[in-house]
Amino acid sequence: MADSVPMTDRAHDVLRQEPQSLDPIFRPRNVAVIGATENSGAVGRTLLWNLISNPFGGTVYPVNPKRQSVLGIKAYPSIAAVPAKVDLAVLVTPAGSVPGLIGECVDAGVPGAIIISAGFKEMGPPGVQLERQIMERARGKMRIIGPNCLGVMNPIGGLNATFAKGQARPGKVAFISQSGALCTAVLDWSLKEQVGFSAFVSVGSMLDVGWGDLIDHLGNDPKTSSILIYMESIGDPRDARAFLSAAREVALTKPIIVIKPGRSEAAAKAAASHTGSLTGSDEVLDAAFRRVGVLRVNDIADLFSMAETLAKQPRPGGNRLCIVTNAGGPGVLAADALVANGGELAPLSPETLGELSGFLPAAWSRNNPVDVLGDAGEDRYAKALEICAKDPNNDGVLVILTPQDMTEPTQTAEALRKHAHVEGKPVLASWMGGVEVEAGKAILNRAGVPTFEYPDTAARSFCSMFRYAYALRALYETPSTDERALNVDRERARELIAGVRASGRTLLDEVESKQLMAAYGIPTVPTAVARSADEAVATARQMGYPAVLKLYSATITHKTDVGGVKLGLRDDDAVRRAFEEIQESVSRLAGAQHFQGVTVQPMISLKDAYEIILGSSIDPQFGPVLLFGAGGQLVEIFKDRSLGLPPLNATLARRMMEQTRIYRALQGVRGRKPVDLTMLDHLLVRFSQLVIEQRWISEIDINPLSVNAEGAIALDARVVLQAPDTPESSLPRSAIREYPTQYVTELKSKDGQASFTIRPIRPEDEPQMVEFHKKLSERTVRLRYFYPMQLDLRTAHERLTRVCFADYDREMALVVEKPPAGGAQRQIIGVGRLSKLPGTRDAEFALLISDEHQRQGLGSRLLSLLVQIGRDEGLSRISADILAENVEMQRVAQKLGFRVTREIGDSTARAELTL
Repeated sequence: MADSVPMTDRAHDVLRQEPQSLDPIFRPRNVAVIGATENSGAVGRTLLWNLISNPFGGTVYPVNPKRQSVLGIKAYPSIAAVPAKVDLAVLVTPAGSVPGLIGECVDAGVPGAIIISAGFKEMGPPGVQLERQIMERARGKMRIIGPNCLGVMNPIGGLNATFAKGQARPGKVAFISQSGALCTAVLDWSLKEQVGFSAFVSVGSMLDVGWGDLIDHLGNDPKTSSILIYMESIGDPRDARAFLSAAREVALTKPIIVIKPGRSEAAAKAAASHTGSLTGSDEVLDAAFRRVGVLRVNDIADLFSMAETLAKQPRPGGNRLCIVTNAGGPGVLAADALVANGGELAPLSPETLGELSGFLPAAWSRNNPVDVLGDAGEDRYAKALEICAKDPNNDGVLVILTPQDMTEPTQTAEALRKHAHVEGKPVLASWMGGVEVEAGKAILNRAGVPTFEYPDTAARSFCSMFRYAYALRALYETPSTDERALNVDRERARELIAGVRASGRTLLDEVESKQLMAAYGIPTVPTAVARSADEAVATARQMGYPAVLKLYSATITHKTDVGGVKLGLRDDDAVRRAFEEIQESVSRLAGAQHFQGVTVQPMISLKDAYEIILGSSIDPQFGPVLLFGAGGQLVEIFKDRSLGLPPLNATLARRMMEQTRIYRALQGVRGRKPVDLTMLDHLLVRFSQLVIEQRWISEIDINPLSVNAEGAIALDARVVLQAPDTPESSLPRSAIREYPTQYVTELKSKDGQASFTIRPIRPEDEPQMVEFHKKLSERTVRLRYFYPMQLDLRTAHERLTRVCFADYDREMALVVEKPPAGGAQRQIIGVGRLSKLPGTRDAEFALLISDEHQRQGLGSRLLSLLVQIGRDEGLSRISADILAENVEMQRVAQKLGFRVTREIGDSTARAELTL
């Protein structure tokens, strides 16, 4: 469910579109071509011809006020004159005429439009104004693809609403592109290679229908197995949020594979020029894709090869590959590509080595890659593959064949067919050569084994499969619980920031920064301000030596740049000298007005500690972005860092750490004890809470954060706020919706004897949800699920992760929690869910209360809160199907204003509430 986000100055935010189905665009019954013409070479002629020559089951109506007919078909002077209900209007008229024509289409009740015409925001301010006018005329009653696009094909349904040359073949892959020219090139290639599509979409500048809309639509399309995207820009923050929400929902069931140019600065500028949009940091985009399980590739060919590979073979459980080859050189090439892309050569187990040595010639490699030698026949290949595939030390197998004189590529492929599918492990092949290996490649492809011309390409594909699987696992891996994250002092943090803003400052001083950290449970060094050398000495004595002095300034953020840090001060004289040296250095390098004193703190040196940096800044498209990496004074030199999007949980925090080189050191090296990584996971979670909940923060970093086996402590922190004149409505929002703390509420039972908490569900709740389901009676289960769902199914990890990992933009799941008593664990005793129906402003609710807590008013209170959430989220209607015998639930709904209806003989009643 969407946030109530303030409107931006973007054209399509003038009047937000009500969610509607995209079926009128992809599966129209009747189509009108506005601007149809017979002029040779005109877009309007090609488009009309494509529609009438590819039967989609409907009627095409040319609209042209200057002609009686076009291509022998009766033409109409306006959309209003068309005698039938039109689902889709395709506009190929000059840009200036489009707003008025869209208004006419809306008046005629046309629900979908494709604007082929160019000349909009890519032309600058006049084009932006035209887009604004289009959205004003659309009045939220029409979905629009384009403008400046090639159009849309539904090859399975026979629709070709494009001006491309030819119709795509039907298939299972959906292709979406921001470049119309690329669409035509891919279409031409696909016809040659016999690649088919379930949908072929040119989105143009995405005035209305965006990435999220299309991913949602295609994710629900049973004829689409994977979604491929050529993306030049993800769009504005609203588009980014919609993309991430939709991709996270769909990625588990259908691969979403993206090629995004613009890695270099020059390419990014070219993309911005082409689409009229700004491009954000490419590194941030990578982090966003990882966060939602989207696979990014670098080459157009990889788009299709990865779609084929993921469709044919299982995702690997790790990054260890075993290579079987009949030639050393190709095996080495594959190994190099594997390691360079983050994979590992799998070590052969002693059992595997023994079995291989039992039948391979004495000269075999006795290592991975497994060189079965150039004279290997089909039997040797098949047996080697069988043995290697069952070795638990690897996560996949690559078979390489070079056509040597003794080699039989076709027979070898035939022999490998029975080993084409290994549970939990992908099997890939590289049949190198030309005509001689074609028959073998065809056999393997039909058997479900993806084949690659070159072994290094195959190895890179394996690494892409691993990265994809790795990202998906993080989406629904149950994280550990950190009770401190539930008890942060948000109000103290807000008051502190408000005080700084009231003083007209944007920079928190060191003491304020550390107080802010402490409010979120991040350990900090005791710090006090000293305005004079005598005060510094007195404070240092009180804290104990050795001491540290740092510049205290309302204007200077990087203290070391102006000589503002003095460490290891062991007596009064050292402190006094340090004060004077800092004052002199700052006055000389920056000006005396920047010196307001020093901060004094004890010199804390954790034994065998590492220096870490935690940071955050604002990305123009994704909002707050987190940074984790190696810290200290050389942080900019080593640049050992990873990025992530808040909010984090413990699993996502660990994934961020795993992407850095220092993570290996944190696990313990050269006699050092490993850092408490679970502690560090939870610290990152709380830091992400701080960043996402305190929206006035523009930049923040903790550097260094000193960590060792015993704990962590923030030695320095820097916090910069948004400019004072920034309207609160314009503060950046996270691209992934934060935990909705506003829906946490306390309540009493009917008799006033018991207290409960209602709050949104969290991923960490899975263990409690298992216990909750164990205590439900058969009757309660049947009334909720309409059949006696077995306990093992109700408590399966795969199911409960989808229950607990709620996307708060799409659904709001609330739990009723009984507080712990006498050392007992927290206990969930009820669950309520409000799930938005895709393409609508409607939602369905469901409630489930444990048997021992029924008839205490919890269901009514839970449903009441769900109704309030529905209003807050801008929904139009809430409904539910309820078993006829579940009269208790029907009464609860009626009490809250739902209209409950039931047809005679129906086994269910329908409850509906218009908001």
